[in-house]
Amino acid sequence: MKYIIGVDIGTSGTKAIAFTIDGTVLYSSHISYETISLHQGENEIDPEVLLDATVKTIARVFEKTGSKKSCVGISFSCAMHSLLVIDKNTKPLTNVITWADLRSKDYAKKLRDTPEGEKIYWHTGTPVHAMTPLCKLMWMKDHQPKIFHKAHKFISIKEYIWFRFFEKFQVDYSIASGTGLFDIRLFKWYKDALEMAGITEDILSTPVTTLHIETNLVKKYQNKMNLPDGLPFVIGGSDGVLANLGSGAIEPGELALTIGTSGAVRMTSPSPQHDAKKRIFNYILTENLYVSGGPANNGGNVIKWYVDNFMKKSKSRKDDLSKYLKEVADIPPGSNGLIFLPYVFGERAPVWDADAKGVFLRIQSNHTAQHFLRAVMEGVNLSLYEIGLSVEETIGPAKEIYASGGFIQSKLWLQMIADIFNKKVRVMNVADASAIGAAALGLLALGNISNLEQIKKMIKVTHTYNPNKKNRTAYMKNYSTFSQLYGILKGYM
Repeated sequence: MKYIIGVDIGTSGTKAIAFTIDGTVLYSSHISYETISLHQGENEIDPEVLLDATVKTIARVFEKTGSKKSCVGISFSCAMHSLLVIDKNTKPLTNVITWADLRSKDYAKKLRDTPEGEKIYWHTGTPVHAMTPLCKLMWMKDHQPKIFHKAHKFISIKEYIWFRFFEKFQVDYSIASGTGLFDIRLFKWYKDALEMAGITEDILSTPVTTLHIETNLVKKYQNKMNLPDGLPFVIGGSDGVLANLGSGAIEPGELALTIGTSGAVRMTSPSPQHDAKKRIFNYILTENLYVSGGPANNGGNVIKWYVDNFMKKSKSRKDDLSKYLKEVADIPPGSNGLIFLPYVFGERAPVWDADAKGVFLRIQSNHTAQHFLRAVMEGVNLSLYEIGLSVEETIGPAKEIYASGGFIQSKLWLQMIADIFNKKVRVMNVADASAIGAAALGLLALGNISNLEQIKKMIKVTHTYNPNKKNRTAYMKNYSTFSQLYGILKGYM
């Protein structure tokens, strides 16, 4: 059976899967790693750790799947918004600065609502925020001028790995569209943004389509991964857009919702969809397909934050978060009026404010630790619902939700989403939506499928959750207050 290897390079781990043309996952491999945060607002990763994880996961999957003749190629998904500085000898001058790094937040705040910021948002499709390489470069120019002026290239995680593999500085349209530096309609670097960042086009990689293929793998890495000569590598796209593809949400009205460490709500569209309120992004999947939506900083990480700090934990063993989620099943929807604004880690969509904070409201004497935990879950979900409303307002109504990410292991959480959004939630039989999406895009690039709609035949719905109207009424009662909290409290944050 022919298969392709899909690789998803994230900021907490890298995963590779062997995915057959009929939609079966043969084998997968995952390597986790830690981020570096020595000072307030920092979030970095050693680029060699990322490269090593990519090489090892590919090698393990290729070894386990057996026949070399059956592998048609390798295709990539990768986290967005990263920045790495390379010198003229192609050596890293910095660690990878990830999307979660907030050191440029003051630059983003100053630029966001200016006429220049409006133009950048319209042309690049990326909301002005500290996550973007645009703002990171503005910060670096002032705070790390020696590194900034010594740079030969400013690149991302995937560009670094791609360069090591093929000795070419190339960036796919999808990763480029998350930089705040790339014109998503003209498919080229946006001059005004480059000028604002203080750079020129030659210091960036050459943009290529997400279907771009290379075959001349550097011998060193071919040997490390034990790959055959001439095996095609497809550059692929970003994790967000490929999660839509990998979960099957590629038709109008199909809303993809992901909750892992963070969260996101996205919908595909044949063209960029401009949001006058600057709440949503527009990222490129292919030259005629875009993914529009909003990312949330606060997802499973907020649940972990609450459990680690406020729940009684066993000293004899490592507690599983799912155990605590089950404890809140007896707490009624709406948490007896307790409301949580979940911006513990700042926030991207829909408020795009790195200084946003978390808030509990309406605390009463009858509220227990379980009430608080349920309110935290509901707060994360209400925030995603607010993003979903902005997507629908900009693109059009959503008919149903396709769920992916670690949270799909919790039936309670999935039912909450169905109730709050008042839509069916479909859960697919995919191991990892972004890696599956990378595999599907690779199959298209290599001619093994003729269109992306065929991915729907490869992915099966395993569970469907239908909304409960009574529960929704309780959630919406809280949402009427929740939706006003940030606007009222912003000045105190």
